[in-house]
Amino acid sequence: MSEKRKISVVLFQLGGPDSPAAVEPFLYNLFCDPDIIDFFGAWLARRPLARWIARNRAGVVREHYDAIGGYSPIRLLTERQARALEAALAPHCEARCFVAMRYWNPLTAVAVAEVSASGAPELVLLPLYPQYSFATTSSSLKEWKRLFHPDGNAPRTYTIEQFFDHPLYIQSVAEKIALSLTHFDEPDRAQIVFSAHGLPLSLIERGDPYARQVEETVRRVMERGGWSNAYTLCYQSKVGRRKWLSPSLTDTIERLAHSGEKNLLVAPIAFVTEHIETLHEINIEARDKALKLGVKQFEMMPAVGDSPTFISALAALVLKALDMV
Repeated sequence: MSEKRKISVVLFQLGGPDSPAAVEPFLYNLFCDPDIIDFFGAWLARRPLARWIARNRAGVVREHYDAIGGYSPIRLLTERQARALEAALAPHCEARCFVAMRYWNPLTAVAVAEVSASGAPELVLLPLYPQYSFATTSSSLKEWKRLFHPDGNAPRTYTIEQFFDHPLYIQSVAEKIALSLTHFDEPDRAQIVFSAHGLPLSLIERGDPYARQVEETVRRVMERGGWSNAYTLCYQSKVGRRKWLSPSLTDTIERLAHSGEKNLLVAPIAFVTEHIETLHEINIEARDKALKLGVKQFEMMPAVGDSPTFISALAALVLKALDMV
Protein backbone atom coordinates (compact mmCIF):
# COMPACT_ATOMS: atom_id res chain seq x y z
CA MET A 1 0.00 0.00 0.00
CA SER A 2 1.50 3.33 -1.06
CA GLU A 3 2.10 6.02 1.55
CA LYS A 4 -0.32 8.96 1.55
CA ARG A 5 0.88 12.19 -0.01
CA LYS A 6 1.87 14.80 2.56
CA ILE A 7 0.60 18.28 1.83
CA SER A 8 0.33 21.68 3.44
CA VAL A 9 -2.71 23.86 2.79
CA VAL A 10 -2.70 27.57 3.57
CA LEU A 11 -6.08 29.22 4.10
CA PHE A 12 -5.94 32.97 3.53
CA GLN A 13 -8.27 35.52 5.10
CA LEU A 14 -8.21 39.24 5.84
CA GLY A 15 -8.23 38.80 9.62
CA GLY A 16 -9.62 41.01 12.35
CA PRO A 17 -8.62 42.50 15.70
CA ASP A 18 -8.54 40.02 18.57
CA SER A 19 -8.91 42.68 21.29
CA PRO A 20 -9.95 46.34 21.60
CA ALA A 21 -6.27 47.33 21.70
CA ALA A 22 -5.70 45.62 18.34
CA VAL A 23 -8.26 47.72 16.44
CA GLU A 24 -5.96 50.63 15.57
CA PRO A 25 -2.93 48.53 14.51
CA PHE A 26 -5.27 46.28 12.49
CA LEU A 27 -6.62 49.33 10.65
CA TYR A 28 -3.09 50.62 10.11
CA ASN A 29 -2.06 47.31 8.52
CA LEU A 30 -5.18 47.39 6.34
CA PHE A 31 -4.63 50.87 4.99
CA CYS A 32 -0.91 50.28 4.49
CA ASP A 33 -1.73 47.69 1.84
CA PRO A 34 -0.88 49.11 -1.62
CA ASP A 35 -3.79 47.08 -3.01
CA ILE A 36 -6.12 49.09 -0.75
CA ILE A 37 -4.54 52.56 -0.83
CA ASP A 38 -3.07 53.33 -4.24
CA PHE A 39 -2.67 56.65 -6.03
CA PHE A 40 0.09 58.70 -7.62
CA GLY A 41 2.78 59.20 -4.97
CA ALA A 42 1.17 56.69 -2.58
CA TRP A 43 4.50 54.99 -1.94
CA LEU A 44 5.52 58.13 -0.04
CA ALA A 45 2.22 59.06 1.60
CA ARG A 46 0.77 55.61 2.34
CA ARG A 47 2.19 55.02 5.82
CA PRO A 48 1.42 58.44 7.32
CA LEU A 49 -2.01 58.36 5.66
CA ALA A 50 -2.70 54.88 7.03
CA ARG A 51 -1.64 56.04 10.49
CA TRP A 52 -3.97 59.04 10.25
CA ILE A 53 -6.94 56.97 9.01
CA ALA A 54 -6.40 54.29 11.65
CA ARG A 55 -6.18 56.83 14.46
CA ASN A 56 -9.30 58.67 13.31
CA ARG A 57 -11.42 55.57 12.66
CA ALA A 58 -10.32 53.47 15.62
CA GLY A 59 -12.82 54.91 18.11
CA VAL A 60 -15.93 54.21 16.03
CA VAL A 61 -14.65 50.84 14.82
CA ARG A 62 -13.81 49.84 18.40
CA GLU A 63 -17.41 50.62 19.40
CA HIS A 64 -18.62 48.34 16.62
CA TYR A 65 -16.43 45.50 17.87
CA ASP A 66 -17.60 46.14 21.43
CA ALA A 67 -21.16 45.56 20.19
CA ILE A 68 -20.25 42.07 18.93
CA GLY A 69 -18.18 40.99 21.92
CA GLY A 70 -15.03 43.12 21.70
CA TYR A 71 -13.15 41.23 19.01
CA SER A 72 -13.44 39.61 15.60
CA PRO A 73 -14.39 35.91 15.56
CA ILE A 74 -12.75 35.41 12.15
CA ARG A 75 -9.62 33.69 13.48
CA LEU A 76 -11.55 31.13 15.53
CA LEU A 77 -13.95 30.44 12.67
CA THR A 78 -11.17 30.08 10.11
CA GLU A 79 -9.30 27.71 12.43
CA ARG A 80 -12.47 25.60 12.60
CA GLN A 81 -12.54 25.51 8.82
CA ALA A 82 -8.89 24.44 8.79
CA ARG A 83 -9.49 21.54 11.18
CA ALA A 84 -12.61 20.44 9.30
CA LEU A 85 -10.72 20.54 6.00
CA GLU A 86 -7.92 18.38 7.43
CA ALA A 87 -10.52 15.81 8.45
CA ALA A 88 -12.19 15.92 5.02
CA LEU A 89 -8.85 15.39 3.27
CA ALA A 90 -7.67 12.62 5.64
CA PRO A 91 -8.98 9.72 3.51
CA HIS A 92 -7.01 11.00 0.53
CA CYS A 93 -3.79 12.54 1.86
CA GLU A 94 -1.98 13.59 5.00
CA ALA A 95 -2.86 17.27 5.14
CA ARG A 96 -1.99 20.01 7.59
CA CYS A 97 -3.89 23.27 7.19
CA PHE A 98 -2.48 26.62 8.25
CA VAL A 99 -4.13 30.04 8.52
CA ALA A 100 -2.59 33.20 7.06
CA MET A 101 -4.34 36.46 7.92
CA ARG A 102 -3.52 39.51 5.83
CA TYR A 103 -3.86 42.25 8.45
CA TRP A 104 -3.78 40.65 11.90
CA ASN A 105 -2.69 37.56 13.78
CA PRO A 106 -1.78 34.98 12.69
CA LEU A 107 -0.09 37.07 10.00
CA THR A 108 1.24 35.56 6.79
CA ALA A 109 4.76 35.39 8.23
CA VAL A 110 3.53 32.97 10.89
CA ALA A 111 2.04 30.63 8.27
CA VAL A 112 5.26 30.87 6.25
CA ALA A 113 7.24 29.65 9.27
CA GLU A 114 4.75 26.84 9.96
CA VAL A 115 4.74 25.62 6.37
CA SER A 116 8.53 25.72 6.24
CA ALA A 117 8.76 23.69 9.45
CA SER A 118 6.25 21.11 8.22
CA GLY A 119 8.51 20.05 5.37
CA ALA A 120 5.63 18.74 3.24
CA PRO A 121 6.70 18.34 -0.40
CA GLU A 122 3.43 19.79 -1.75
CA LEU A 123 1.68 23.05 -0.91
CA VAL A 124 -1.80 24.30 -1.79
CA LEU A 125 -2.57 28.01 -1.46
CA LEU A 126 -6.30 28.52 -0.90
CA PRO A 127 -7.61 32.07 -0.37
CA LEU A 128 -11.04 31.92 1.27
CA TYR A 129 -12.45 34.64 -0.96
CA PRO A 130 -14.92 32.96 -3.35
CA GLN A 131 -14.67 35.79 -5.88
CA TYR A 132 -11.27 36.99 -7.06
CA SER A 133 -10.26 40.58 -6.37
CA PHE A 134 -7.05 42.57 -6.48
CA ALA A 135 -7.86 43.77 -2.93
CA THR A 136 -8.29 40.31 -1.41
CA THR A 137 -7.04 37.26 -3.33
CA SER A 138 -4.25 39.05 -5.14
CA SER A 139 -3.14 40.97 -2.06
CA SER A 140 -2.93 37.81 0.07
CA LEU A 141 -1.05 35.84 -2.57
CA LYS A 142 1.39 38.68 -3.21
CA GLU A 143 2.16 38.87 0.50
CA TRP A 144 2.81 35.12 0.52
CA LYS A 145 5.17 35.35 -2.44
CA ARG A 146 6.97 38.26 -0.80
CA LEU A 147 7.65 36.29 2.38
CA PHE A 148 7.94 32.62 1.35
CA HIS A 149 11.49 31.80 0.30
CA PRO A 150 12.16 28.22 1.45
CA ASP A 151 15.67 26.98 1.98
CA GLY A 152 16.59 23.85 0.07
CA ASN A 153 13.85 22.03 -1.81
CA ALA A 154 10.83 24.24 -2.33
CA PRO A 155 7.47 22.45 -2.16
CA ARG A 156 5.56 22.00 -5.37
CA THR A 157 2.92 24.71 -5.12
CA TYR A 158 -0.65 24.78 -6.41
CA THR A 159 -2.76 27.95 -6.23
CA ILE A 160 -6.56 28.15 -6.13
CA GLU A 161 -7.56 31.70 -7.02
CA GLN A 162 -11.37 31.54 -7.04
CA PHE A 163 -14.35 29.29 -6.52
CA PHE A 164 -17.29 31.64 -7.13
CA ASP A 165 -18.99 29.07 -9.37
CA HIS A 166 -18.01 25.78 -7.74
CA PRO A 167 -21.15 23.62 -7.49
CA LEU A 168 -20.57 22.65 -3.85
CA TYR A 169 -19.91 26.24 -2.82
CA ILE A 170 -23.10 27.29 -4.61
CA GLN A 171 -24.97 24.48 -2.87
CA SER A 172 -23.60 25.50 0.55
CA VAL A 173 -24.95 29.03 0.11
CA ALA A 174 -28.28 27.76 -1.20
CA GLU A 175 -28.62 25.53 1.87
CA LYS A 176 -28.10 28.49 4.20
CA ILE A 177 -30.67 30.57 2.34
CA ALA A 178 -33.19 27.70 2.38
CA LEU A 179 -32.74 27.34 6.13
CA SER A 180 -33.09 31.10 6.68
CA LEU A 181 -36.29 31.26 4.62
CA THR A 182 -37.94 28.81 7.03
CA HIS A 183 -37.89 31.58 9.65
CA PHE A 184 -40.54 33.50 7.71
CA ASP A 185 -44.26 32.77 8.00
CA GLU A 186 -44.53 33.16 4.22
CA PRO A 187 -41.08 32.16 2.94
CA ASP A 188 -41.89 32.77 -0.73
CA ARG A 189 -42.75 36.41 -0.04
CA ALA A 190 -39.43 37.31 1.59
CA GLN A 191 -37.20 39.54 -0.53
CA ILE A 192 -33.66 38.13 -0.75
CA VAL A 193 -31.02 40.85 -0.54
CA PHE A 194 -27.60 39.59 -1.59
CA SER A 195 -24.94 41.81 -0.04
CA ALA A 196 -21.28 41.68 -1.07
CA HIS A 197 -18.32 43.66 0.21
CA GLY A 198 -17.90 46.69 -2.03
CA LEU A 199 -14.89 47.79 -4.06
CA PRO A 200 -13.79 51.14 -5.49
CA LEU A 201 -14.83 51.47 -9.13
CA SER A 202 -11.19 52.29 -9.94
CA LEU A 203 -10.32 48.62 -9.31
CA ILE A 204 -13.15 47.42 -11.54
CA GLU A 205 -11.98 49.79 -14.27
CA ARG A 206 -8.51 48.23 -14.02
CA GLY A 207 -10.00 44.83 -14.84
CA ASP A 208 -10.86 43.44 -11.40
CA PRO A 209 -13.35 40.58 -12.09
CA TYR A 210 -14.93 40.69 -8.63
CA ALA A 211 -18.28 42.31 -9.49
CA ARG A 212 -18.85 40.06 -12.48
CA GLN A 213 -18.08 36.97 -10.40
CA VAL A 214 -20.36 38.10 -7.56
CA GLU A 215 -23.19 38.51 -10.07
CA GLU A 216 -22.55 35.03 -11.42
CA THR A 217 -22.55 33.55 -7.91
CA VAL A 218 -25.92 35.15 -7.22
CA ARG A 219 -27.35 33.85 -10.49
CA ARG A 220 -26.19 30.32 -9.79
CA VAL A 221 -27.40 30.35 -6.18
CA MET A 222 -30.89 31.43 -7.24
CA GLU A 223 -30.88 28.82 -9.99
CA ARG A 224 -29.74 26.12 -7.55
CA GLY A 225 -32.33 27.10 -4.93
CA GLY A 226 -35.18 27.23 -7.39
CA TRP A 227 -37.02 29.87 -5.33
CA SER A 228 -39.61 32.22 -6.77
CA ASN A 229 -38.60 35.01 -4.37
CA ALA A 230 -37.72 38.45 -5.65
CA TYR A 231 -34.04 39.22 -5.12
CA THR A 232 -31.51 41.98 -5.58
CA LEU A 233 -27.75 42.51 -5.24
CA CYS A 234 -26.06 45.35 -3.40
CA TYR A 235 -22.70 46.22 -1.85
CA GLN A 236 -21.55 47.33 1.59
CA SER A 237 -18.59 48.61 3.64
CA LYS A 238 -17.72 51.68 1.57
CA VAL A 239 -14.76 53.66 2.91
CA GLY A 240 -13.66 57.11 1.74
CA ARG A 241 -14.98 59.45 -0.94
CA ARG A 242 -14.15 57.47 -4.07
CA LYS A 243 -16.97 55.97 -6.11
CA TRP A 244 -17.67 52.36 -5.16
CA LEU A 245 -19.80 49.57 -6.52
CA SER A 246 -23.48 50.33 -6.11
CA PRO A 247 -26.21 50.25 -5.03
CA SER A 248 -25.25 50.26 -1.37
CA LEU A 249 -26.89 48.05 1.24
CA THR A 250 -28.26 51.14 2.98
CA ASP A 251 -29.80 52.56 -0.19
CA THR A 252 -31.24 49.15 -1.07
CA ILE A 253 -32.94 48.76 2.29
CA GLU A 254 -34.40 52.26 2.00
CA ARG A 255 -35.71 51.55 -1.50
CA LEU A 256 -37.27 48.23 -0.55
CA ALA A 257 -38.84 49.58 2.65
CA HIS A 258 -40.29 52.59 0.84
CA SER A 259 -41.75 50.29 -1.83
CA GLY A 260 -43.60 48.37 0.87
CA GLU A 261 -41.43 45.30 1.39
CA LYS A 262 -42.02 43.90 4.88
CA ASN A 263 -39.82 40.78 4.92
CA LEU A 264 -36.10 40.94 4.11
CA LEU A 265 -33.51 38.18 4.11
CA VAL A 266 -29.99 39.57 3.74
CA ALA A 267 -27.57 36.99 2.33
CA PRO A 268 -23.88 37.98 2.72
CA ILE A 269 -22.76 36.49 -0.57
CA ALA A 270 -19.00 37.20 -0.54
CA PHE A 271 -18.29 36.22 3.09
CA VAL A 272 -17.53 32.65 4.21
CA THR A 273 -17.28 33.40 7.96
CA GLU A 274 -18.96 35.86 10.30
CA HIS A 275 -17.08 39.03 11.13
CA ILE A 276 -17.69 42.75 11.63
CA GLU A 277 -19.32 43.23 8.22
CA THR A 278 -21.97 40.61 8.93
CA LEU A 279 -22.37 40.74 12.71
CA HIS A 280 -22.47 44.52 13.02
CA GLU A 281 -22.95 46.17 9.63
CA ILE A 282 -25.76 43.81 8.59
CA ASN A 283 -27.15 42.24 11.74
CA ILE A 284 -27.14 45.43 13.85
CA GLU A 285 -26.93 48.54 11.63
CA ALA A 286 -28.93 47.34 8.63
CA ARG A 287 -31.45 45.55 10.84
CA ASP A 288 -32.04 48.68 12.92
CA LYS A 289 -32.51 50.81 9.81
CA ALA A 290 -34.88 48.33 8.19
CA LEU A 291 -37.11 48.02 11.25
CA LYS A 292 -37.26 51.80 11.69
CA LEU A 293 -38.38 52.10 8.06
CA GLY A 294 -41.27 49.69 8.61
CA VAL A 295 -39.84 46.30 7.70
CA LYS A 296 -41.59 43.71 9.89
CA GLN A 297 -39.10 40.84 9.71
CA PHE A 298 -35.38 41.08 9.01
CA GLU A 299 -33.22 37.96 8.86
CA MET A 300 -29.55 37.46 8.04
CA MET A 301 -28.30 34.32 6.36
CA PRO A 302 -25.49 32.78 8.46
CA ALA A 303 -22.14 32.38 6.72
CA VAL A 304 -21.30 28.99 5.23
CA GLY A 305 -18.54 28.62 7.85
CA ASP A 306 -17.59 25.02 8.47
CA SER A 307 -20.82 23.53 7.10
CA PRO A 308 -20.23 20.03 5.70
CA THR A 309 -21.12 21.12 2.17
CA PHE A 310 -18.74 24.08 2.18
CA ILE A 311 -15.91 22.01 3.63
CA SER A 312 -16.61 19.43 0.91
CA ALA A 313 -16.23 22.26 -1.61
CA LEU A 314 -12.84 23.22 -0.19
CA ALA A 315 -11.71 19.58 -0.13
CA ALA A 316 -12.79 19.14 -3.74
CA LEU A 317 -10.83 22.23 -4.74
CA VAL A 318 -7.68 20.97 -3.02
CA LEU A 319 -7.96 17.46 -4.50
CA LYS A 320 -8.55 18.85 -7.99
CA ALA A 321 -5.51 21.11 -7.66
CA LEU A 322 -3.46 18.06 -6.68
CA ASP A 323 -4.93 16.10 -9.61
CA MET A 324 -6.29 13.51 -7.20
CA VAL A 325 -9.81 13.39 -8.67
